[in-house]
Order: sequence, then C-alpha cells, then structure tokens
Amino acid sequence: MGTPDFAVETLRTLVEGGYHIVAVITMPDKSVGRHGSVVQASPVKQYAVSRNIPVLQPEKLKDPAFVEELRTYQADLQVVVAFRMLPEVVWNMPRFGTFNVHAALLPQYRGAAPINWAVINGETETGITTFFLTHDIDTGKIIQQERVPILSTDNAEDVHDKLMHLGARLCRETVDAIIAGTVKPIPQEELIGQDTELKPAPKIFKETCRIVWTEKTAKQVYDFIRGLSPYPAAWTMLKGIDGKEEQLKIYASEYSEESTDGMPVGTIISDGREKMSIVTTDGQLYLTDIQLAGKKRMSVTAFLCGVHDIESCHVE
Repeated sequence: MGTPDFAVETLRTLVEGGYHIVAVITMPDKSVGRHGSVVQASPVKQYAVSRNIPVLQPEKLKDPAFVEELRTYQADLQVVVAFRMLPEVVWNMPRFGTFNVHAALLPQYRGAAPINWAVINGETETGITTFFLTHDIDTGKIIQQERVPILSTDNAEDVHDKLMHLGARLCRETVDAIIAGTVKPIPQEELIGQDTELKPAPKIFKETCRIVWTEKTAKQVYDFIRGLSPYPAAWTMLKGIDGKEEQLKIYASEYSEESTDGMPVGTIISDGREKMSIVTTDGQLYLTDIQLAGKKRMSVTAFLCGVHDIESCHVE
C-alpha cells in the first residue's frame, strides 16, 4: 500500500526478491495539467501495472466493496509505505498483521512529513522504522529500526533518497523476520524517557513554508530552506522591485553569523553581480538558488543580471 516514488523502491525490492505480491493498493488516478485534461496514475500503480500486479484504487478505505475485494486476495501480510491512515478493518485483516515503513526514528517525528521536519529542525541523524499498525497513527510496536546521518549540506531530497533505499532493505528484512517468526516488537512507550520531547511531523501546507525572518536565526532559516527543498520550497515576499511585491522561493543558501551592524532583519545586501544576502536576527543568509513567481528557477548570479538596485528591496 503506497503512492509515491518512495514506495516504489520497496515494492520493487519485494517483487525482485521473489515475494508473492497478490495486489497493490494506491491512490486513485488524478487529473493534472493546466486544464486537468491529463489523467496520471501514481508511481506505485505505474510500476505495478508494468509487472502485471492487480491494482486496487479505493476512494474510501472503509468502502464495503473495497474491503470485500481486498479480503478475496487472502494476503498473509500487508506492507504500508507513504500511504493513508488505514481503518482497523483493513490493517487487522491479514493473519500476520500490517506493518508500516516510516521515514523517521519513531517515536520521534510521527506524522505525514518526517523527512522535511527532521531537516528543518537541524537533526544530524534520522532513519527508518518498521512497526505494526494499531489504532493511533505511527504509535504501533517497533519491529526494526536503522539510523542514517543527515549531513549539514543535505536537503530533503538527499535524505529522501537515502531513506528510500534503506526503507526498501529494512522492509525486506522485516518480512523475512516475520516469516521466520523471530520478530520481537517493542512498545514505543519503552523508548520514551521521562524528559523526552516528542517532535511531530505534521503535513506541510503552503503557509507552513513561509520564512518568518524575525523569529529565526541564520542557521534556522538555512535548515528551514534545506528541509523544504526542492519541494514544496521555502518562500518569502520580496518587496521593492518596480514597486511590486513578489513571491520568492529559495531552494539553496549558505549562512553566516557575521555582524550586520544593526541593519533591520529582512534587509538585502548585494554586490549587484554575484552575491545577495538577507539580514537575519543574528547574521546573514546568502542565497544561491532561487525562483521568482512566474519565472524559472535560477542561480542568484543569473537573477542579479536582470535586476537593478536590488539593495533597495527587502523581504518579509
């Protein structure tokens, strides 16, 4: 059960490993394009169809017709990777239960966007957790867990790719352990110390991605940008170009804690040719890869070639 590319790698590993995949469950096809004229299948469906695996695409997971159809496949085990929350009638159906491949070190970062939030929060490591599903989201007993470092230069895409491959391998190991009967699940409560602060990973919306310059240090803004790059991308409002207010997405940056001599937060500093930085609460953020609304993504050097008097602008 899965939808995006992240889940395809796990499905591929199981298929190529000779496991009997009786069916795949994924999101319904969606309309894309300017006028919604193109119908696009999920990456998981595209792969499943290429391997002649039956595909189920329920609108609602509690739909009695879907539940009955799912039951006819008599699956021994269900694997969930980047999918929706399942009702008990679904996750409790197989004799060996249902487990999830989650892109974080549970009990930390429960929720829909664990990769983004780990990078945003400046974590130096994350990992993959496989766990049995239960009633509350991402709270079931842990089967296996493996850690990977987050480099200071990694963005969300870098971490996604690391975890995609690790998740596929750990999923296969988990399936093998379940088949062998060697699984000894650990309740997550045993991993939560008395003073442990649990960090959530809620779904990310457009407003979540706006940079609040007055509330973050240069390092925090840098991590925020990494954690949302390349998608959906951190953004701010650029004010002053031709009297306009335009949205500016920032994909990559560098930061410095050098003094800005009391300049207001949001002030733009530039040599007009190659460098452009924004004053933060404790230093500067140097932009390297950006995109103005309606324009193509470009380097700051290319951006400055077409802009005059950028220092008269500021961001909010």
